[in-house]
Amino acid sequence: MSELPSIITDNPTVLGIESSCDETAVAIVRGDRTIIAERIASQEAEHAPYGGVVPEIAARAHAERLAPMLEAVMADADMTLEDVDAIAATAGPGLIGGVMVGLVSAKALAMASDKPLIAVNHLEGHALSPRLADPDLGFPYLLLLVSGGHCQILLVEGVGEYRRLATTIDDALGEAFDKTAKILGLGYPGGPKVEKLALTGDASAVSLPRPLKGSKEPHFSFAGLKSAVLRAYDSGEHRSEDIAASFQQAAIDCLIDRLSHALKDLETPPSLVVAGGVAANTAIRSALEAFANKHHMRFAAPPLALCTDNAAMIAWAGCERMPLEQSDPLDFKARPRWPLDPEAEKARGAGVKA
Repeated sequence: MSELPSIITDNPTVLGIESSCDETAVAIVRGDRTIIAERIASQEAEHAPYGGVVPEIAARAHAERLAPMLEAVMADADMTLEDVDAIAATAGPGLIGGVMVGLVSAKALAMASDKPLIAVNHLEGHALSPRLADPDLGFPYLLLLVSGGHCQILLVEGVGEYRRLATTIDDALGEAFDKTAKILGLGYPGGPKVEKLALTGDASAVSLPRPLKGSKEPHFSFAGLKSAVLRAYDSGEHRSEDIAASFQQAAIDCLIDRLSHALKDLETPPSLVVAGGVAANTAIRSALEAFANKHHMRFAAPPLALCTDNAAMIAWAGCERMPLEQSDPLDFKARPRWPLDPEAEKARGAGVKA
């Protein structure tokens, strides 16, 4: 294989591509935290009839939309490939068809322009996204990563340096939100709709479990909570808004309890950070901020636009890696699973999402 292209480390400009699930996204970000241009195409309409993401439909939509979106973002920025210093793309984890669409496109662009390719772990994109918006957020920090596919607590010690402290042993919190929305007939995507309905409900009206609360093991579990929501709904005894509010409060209580457990074995980091799609939930953000204040920690969360899947965070991860002179070969393979901490001990009962 030929020698990798040289890396510009001084205020680099990176083109980012994200296609790991149901958002096709492209962005150009500079190392000084300027988002020069970005576009996101949602697939909500395509997946709504099925109540969730259909991988084959998602991959097809990425393939149809990515090339026009790349052209549009370059036009928005009034730039060409010669004006960027590297091409970054999500290389996993995610729905493998969509990941491959984005990564293959990035490889083609990198080869055509003789620019470095940076294969980004989608979870690292989320993990570093708060630093794109907050220049004062330094390492280390305690990260709560909550999304549709993942629920983890990690100690972020630097770029590429992650120590997993907890993970879910069954379902992710975002999945639990989506399932609750489906039970209540709210449709897809479920998280924002559950949050909105919860605003008019009584969070103490429905008795729901807090799985693993008080447990000596560090991990999360939300499968039992989902089942309890279904039983509460099927009973016909509760208003939907009360079920939504009670579910959301149960989820918050679980997050706070598990974070409290994580801090017992740590010298308290200076910052608590939340990232991932569920980080857009304002009730969860407020509870986490109160927790951080209680423990004398700085609280940081990305703007709502950077919580859900987006290409700016992927481009920013590329910007973070460039000063470390890290790039990847053009034969880098897409990965459906890619843990941030591959050395972490497997959690009890945990499946592939751990």
